[in-house]
Order: sequence, then C-alpha cells, then structure tokens
Amino acid sequence: MSSPTVLHVRAETKPLEHRSAITPDVAKKLVDAGYTVNVERSPLSIFKDDEYNGTGATLVSTGSWTDVPADHIIVGLKELPEDDFPLKHTHVQFAHCYKGQGGWDKVLSRFPRGGGTLLDLEFLEDENGRRVAAFGYHAGFAGAALALMTWGWQLTHDKKEALPGVKPFANEQLLIDEVKRSVEAGKAKSGHLPRVLVIGALGRCGRGAVDLCEKAGLSDILKWDMAETGAKPGPYKEIIESDVFVNCIYLSQKIPPFIDAASLSDEDRRLSVVCDVSCDTTNPHNPIPIYEINTTFSEPTVPVKLQVGASQLPLSVISIDHLPSLMPREASEAFASQLLPSLLQLKDWQNARVWRQANQLFKDKVATLPKDSA
Repeated sequence: MSSPTVLHVRAETKPLEHRSAITPDVAKKLVDAGYTVNVERSPLSIFKDDEYNGTGATLVSTGSWTDVPADHIIVGLKELPEDDFPLKHTHVQFAHCYKGQGGWDKVLSRFPRGGGTLLDLEFLEDENGRRVAAFGYHAGFAGAALALMTWGWQLTHDKKEALPGVKPFANEQLLIDEVKRSVEAGKAKSGHLPRVLVIGALGRCGRGAVDLCEKAGLSDILKWDMAETGAKPGPYKEIIESDVFVNCIYLSQKIPPFIDAASLSDEDRRLSVVCDVSCDTTNPHNPIPIYEINTTFSEPTVPVKLQVGASQLPLSVISIDHLPSLMPREASEAFASQLLPSLLQLKDWQNARVWRQANQLFKDKVATLPKDSA
C-alpha cells in the first residue's frame, strides 16, 4: 500500500499577506480524501491555528518546509522570500516569473538547480483555457475600494498628504462602509460623485471592480472591455475625463498604452486616481507606463511625476500585487473552493491534465533561461 501524498502548506511571509490557499474547510476535505496535510503555524494568516483543529491537518513549525522530504508538495500563495538556494520540492504557488518580470530568471532558475518543479497557480487552466481558480474578483473589488478611498482622501486633505496605510477588513460590509464614508466626504467637497472607468469590465476582476462601485452608490461607471479597446488604439481621452481609472485587463501581449505622460498633460484632465489591479509594474509592455514601483498596504499610493506645464491636479497610482488580502477570509474561501477539484488530483499530478499542462509550461519556461542561470 502506497503512502499518502503529503501537502505542506507553508506560512506566507509577504508583509500583510493574510490569505491561504488551503483553508480549514478545504484541509478537512483533502484529509477525508486520503491526503496528509501539514499546515505551518502562521502569525499572518486570517485563519488562526486553532481553526485547523478537527480538520485532521497537523500544525507544524513556521518555515519548516525547507527541511521536509523532497516528495512533499509545498503549497503556498505568494512568491517565496528572496533567496538563492536551490529548490528541491514541487511548489504550488504564484511565482510571478513567466511574463518577463524583473528578476524572473533568478526566481525561476532556483527550481531546475535543485531538481524542483513549479506548478504556477496563475496558469492552471481548464479544457477551455479558463483559469480553474483565481482571486480576480476580489482583486478588482479591493482595488476599486482603495481607488475610491484615495479619491475622497485627495479632496479632503493637503496635496502632499498621501492616503495612509490600510489594514485588512474582517468582512466585505466593513470595507463597503469605509468606502461610502470616503466617497461622501469627497462629494461634500467636490459637489459630485466620481466617474469611474473600468477596463476589463467583463472579466472576473472587472466584475469585482464594478460591483464595488455599485455597492458604494455610484452610477457613473464606464464599463470597457475588448470591444472598446479594440475599436481604437490608446491613449484614451475617456480615461483622462474620468476621476478614477481601474485597470483589470490580463496582459498577454504588447498593446498601445492606455495613458501616458503626454496624455496626462491634457488641460481637461479630471483623472486623479489610477488603480492598476493587473499590476504589471515591471512588464516591458505595461499599458500604464506612468509609474515604476509596486505600492503596498502600508503605503498604498505613489504620486505620478507630471510634465512641466501640465495640470497640477494630484494623480496617484495604486499598484498593490496582493489586493485580495484586503478582505482575506472571503477571498481565500472563494479561491480555495475553486481550487479544490484540482488539489484533489495532486496525488497523481504528473498525469492529471491541469497539473501536467502546468508542468509542461514550467519546462518550456525553464528552456528560455539564460545558459548561466539554469
């Protein structure tokens, strides 16, 4: 009789990352299906250690994944801490190294050097090419929320005073209530509610952004998708004429920029907040080439440097690459539920279509590494 497949859920280390790929409910279902599930104790996770009591999972030391046997499958969400030691395990996670991001080769090369494998969660697809699990809806929801909070803040504070750090909300309604307060404060100063333009409005991420805007009481929402962006190339004056722009596209190839430094010089610019939910900050094809750094929950916005002579209306960019962690419990529960059918196939991942396809993509990407990296 073969030994059960061991899944090792590592504790997240990214600051303010409170989500988990395997929630207590999903852990129990995996144990019931015959898996051994080890969960690292985590001071960050929205799920307290004792919530795993009664699931059949075993709590283990934080960071212990580096020392477990090579046949244990390491499951996480965000990228590993920056380091250089070779990786010997099979890792299930978002690695952010398949689209030419800055430092991609250093991240990816750790796997072949140690004999390990990366099964990237971003690229798990069903038979129709649709992602089997995604945080997109909650990313769009949270991104739009922060954008509207920033709009209200700009109107009620000094130009040099940036939106202060934010912490995760215990539930969706608390977040909506906070957004409503910000919007009402901004309306009291400006005399109007903000106009919001969402690009990618028909996707999961875009639907989340639109839903947040509607729940916050907005009606002037421009919902763009491929029909609108395909009708003419950017930059788009409609973005400049909106108060808030939320970018929710999935970038797969080079496209004309949606906005650029020149378009921001338009004397009719109303735009004061950009939330780049897609967060392709270091991608050479980023269609929002007006900023260069990712922002964080502790410093949510970065000011845009405007050209001399341009309107000095403040313009801030939000580019947080783990937005769903603003509402970590609901985001984790939705994602883990979507991922469960695929997780249940990990005992035979080399032959299960979704994982086999992810493994082939890993091999294809490894083949593109510079010779001195692999």
